[in-house]
Amino acid sequence: MKEQEKAEIKRLSDRLDALNHKEPNVIQQGDPEQLAQHHEEKATLEAEIHRLKNLRVAKLSKQTQQLQTFSFSRPISKKEQADMGALKKKVRGLVVVHPMIALGREMGLKDVTGYARSPF
Repeated sequence: MKEQEKAEIKRLSDRLDALNHKEPNVIQQGDPEQLAQHHEEKATLEAEIHRLKNLRVAKLSKQTQQLQTFSFSRPISKKEQADMGALKKKVRGLVVVHPMIALGREMGLKDVTGYARSPF
């Protein structure tokens, strides 16, 4: 689902970019009907892109709130990162967030961080 949303935003952004490149030609032709249609289509695309981005941010915010309800969190050491499978078996329900993914950037993380209901 997440990849589909990204692909849809990319597709709409590409269409908007194409319209922006086409705009000087439409203005030069001076046809008011065609110009109005061009601006209407551009506004529709901008609104849809804005809606999809807000939807994506809302999902991330919901995940952030969910992780912050976990009672324990701490940075994951390099040694633990190397053997993540063993760590996840040891700590049931562990959620690991990397600072370079969207969720980690939104949370303002500096290190790979683990969230769990119990100390680990």
